[in-house]
Amino acid sequence: MWEKLVVIFTIPELRKKILFTLGLLAIYRIGWQISLPIINQEIANRSASGGAGVSEFMDKVAVFAASDLSSMTIFGLGIMPYISASIIFQLLGSVWKPLEELKKEGETGRKKINEYTRYLTVVLCLIQSWFFVSYKLAAGPDGSSIIDPAFWIEPDKAVLGLGWKMTAVLTMTCGTVFLMWLGEQIDEFGIGNGISLLIMAGILARMPAAASDLLRSMEPSLVGFSRGSQGIETLIVLVCVFVMVVAGVVFITLGQRRIPTQSAKHVRGRRVYGGTRQYLPLRINQAGVMPIIFASSLLMLPMMLFRMGSGFSGKVGSTSGWLAEIFGSGTGFVYNALYVAMIYFFCYFWTAITFNPKEMSEQLKDYGTFIPGYRPGKRTADYLEKVMVRITYVGAGFLAVVAIVPTIISSSLGVDFTIASFYGGTGLLIAVSVAFDLVQKIDSHLVMRNYRGLLES
Repeated sequence: MWEKLVVIFTIPELRKKILFTLGLLAIYRIGWQISLPIINQEIANRSASGGAGVSEFMDKVAVFAASDLSSMTIFGLGIMPYISASIIFQLLGSVWKPLEELKKEGETGRKKINEYTRYLTVVLCLIQSWFFVSYKLAAGPDGSSIIDPAFWIEPDKAVLGLGWKMTAVLTMTCGTVFLMWLGEQIDEFGIGNGISLLIMAGILARMPAAASDLLRSMEPSLVGFSRGSQGIETLIVLVCVFVMVVAGVVFITLGQRRIPTQSAKHVRGRRVYGGTRQYLPLRINQAGVMPIIFASSLLMLPMMLFRMGSGFSGKVGSTSGWLAEIFGSGTGFVYNALYVAMIYFFCYFWTAITFNPKEMSEQLKDYGTFIPGYRPGKRTADYLEKVMVRITYVGAGFLAVVAIVPTIISSSLGVDFTIASFYGGTGLLIAVSVAFDLVQKIDSHLVMRNYRGLLES
């Protein structure tokens, strides 16, 4: 493996791409630390993100948005608005006829959709940053404000002027647009998917702090598996579970159902072309990480509403408090049952949007390819839909298991949920998927120059 890594840096073009990508990721990490000028960072670090479940919601969103919603920095929003805009256009592309026709135009249509996505990203940035700044500028838990006194609208009032508030909004908007530009530069001049690499960098940046907290809380002795204390045996179990979970994620992420296809023979002159047997690969986890993102985000909304309702008196307040406790703990049977059910729903929903069996059947027909035993057209489309329904059930079950593994680890071993979140859920799926995409692109450069790939023995 060491020899293969050395070979990577001996290829000038590949070396430039890797160093360029690392340089842009370093810029992203530097901007992560630069706070807005209006903020008293000392008080902001002490202040809680707030009640009503907002803190938990922001922590979960920050995982897949390459953002840091706990502090107000120039990259505080991350690329969350761009992800939201991309999802909106992907959904509209399946139900809105003009966008559907635009997608069929090939590269020209894709560039036009990307242009519209950028415009929508700016609009979402302005809206989200305005609400985020308004929320974060509220007084801290001890009554102090995170606004620097030099920016108070009056010497004795911790209120920010409209001009400085707009400056903060525009700064965060420009930060997100700059991150979007960084991702596009990585796509064009670097290696790997730029946006995905930014997300993975944000996820991996949390690992050192989580590992440090874990080691700091552990005792250098055998203490058993009693809740509230961790010893050497807990660390061994965590390492073994991490290896098994990562191996399972890799296995399912690369898992495919290969459907045999046959190309029709045709004669040109004295030669016969076609007639070859190939395979149509259908991914088991066709929906990727999107079902977990949707399910976890939507389940946070009832918790926020119930916590706000717990402030009322009488039966409304007591009932809302009871429901808030069920949804807020994240470890109860009701919460996890709803979590699994929503993952299954969004798996089928997202697969139905991204995979069109009728369109694929028409493409096979246009290329003169057919599935043995099934006529081209409707019968092929029905067969593809039936296969996709079955393998989506397996993929959804895998996602459900991965999603609740952190909860099981946190509740059974007494480990902090921040540490347990690295054993499954959105972060692990994104990190593994991006890592494999990066390895495949490096392999393609090596194979073009007659070198062995990184995964070849």
